[in-house]
Amino acid sequence: MQSYYVLPSDFRVALDPATIVRGDALLGGTPFRLVRLSAAQRAAVEAWREGAPVGDDGALARALVHANLAQPIPPGRPRFPGPDDVTIVVPARDRDVAHLTALAPRVIVVDDGSRVPIPGAAIRHDAPRGAGAARNAGARLVTTPLVAFLDSDTHPEPGWLDPLLPHFADPRVALVAPRITSPAPTTRLARYEAANSPLDRGPLPARVVPHGRVPFVPGAALLMRTPLARFDPTLEGGEDVDLVWRLTAQGHHVRYEPRAHVLHAHRTSPRAWLARRAYYGRTAAPLSRRHPGNARPLHISPWTTAAWLALAARRPVAAAAITATATALLARRLDDPRLATRLAAGGTLKAGRLIADAIARTWWPLALAKPKLLAAALLATGSPLRALDGAAYGWGVWHGCIVQRTVDPLLGDLSWRIVECPAEILIELARPD
Repeated sequence: MQSYYVLPSDFRVALDPATIVRGDALLGGTPFRLVRLSAAQRAAVEAWREGAPVGDDGALARALVHANLAQPIPPGRPRFPGPDDVTIVVPARDRDVAHLTALAPRVIVVDDGSRVPIPGAAIRHDAPRGAGAARNAGARLVTTPLVAFLDSDTHPEPGWLDPLLPHFADPRVALVAPRITSPAPTTRLARYEAANSPLDRGPLPARVVPHGRVPFVPGAALLMRTPLARFDPTLEGGEDVDLVWRLTAQGHHVRYEPRAHVLHAHRTSPRAWLARRAYYGRTAAPLSRRHPGNARPLHISPWTTAAWLALAARRPVAAAAITATATALLARRLDDPRLATRLAAGGTLKAGRLIADAIARTWWPLALAKPKLLAAALLATGSPLRALDGAAYGWGVWHGCIVQRTVDPLLGDLSWRIVECPAEILIELARPD
């Protein structure tokens, strides 16, 4: 059981690209922290940066990975798990899945109420029950340690499992997700979707945590430990996000591994595309009832909020004074004015895009009362398609909030701050309750 608390000794770690190294301190992660290292800990980190294995410092390595200050590098393909330890489950309705049944010896197709029964399906529902119920039904037939869930419209690239499987040599890893990419785009909307699909979580690996660089991974393609594969069938969308957040809250690690690619045929007809975005928005309210605070549209600091409110009130001098004060206070903590300016002043400027995005996506019904503010936010989004994307998503959010009788997904989270602690505290925080 001790291996659950430490990173295995034969792993390596790489500092996250967003982590800042400053003397005996590391800055970054989720939540953003200033972590003080002892001399021995600093030496271990420097050795890892040179490629050394984790060795006897697994507790520190686990803490850095847990905090997203570093990312794990598993050893080469392990004897366990391997491809023979995986069963693929494919929930499908009214689709041909022959391209997926040929992927591996163990493929379970769940026909979720197709009008014409799918040949070879192991399970058939007389009426559609939803993706969560279909995945659960397939998982109950799995006898291998790992189960891969693939949506019927996905096309895994050859070798897609190879970068995912080694992560399960870490007993704390419950689920690993590949990068969802698009086929070669042929239309303007397809090009937009290829660059902006919410299913594509980007080129950098991460531990999946709310408010992090990768706050969720989609259920289109997942590889996970079979005993933990339990989706909430009562959710009409968002059951994949709920599963990830439940696993994270229970102390497990969920990883995003973009070296593995799975193609997904996105909706590219305007009507279907807008309907899908509204559907994504509607999932925010039921998810927020189960995970309060996780689905909020904005996560910034009180200082940044005050500065932008002053600017919105046409008080640029006050906005500059607030930012300067925040920068000066941080400079005293860091003893580094240049770094403080980069973090405080630079962060406040970058937050402008986040605020504009929240206005254009979630808060646009309220912003209709301030046409100039809404126009500025829409201009900052960069394209008409992104504005339509946000409008459809926001419509779905408001609709879901009315149905669920909650305002949580409409609220901003102003609790962001830099937390300072020694590495020993970080190690304790990485231990599951």
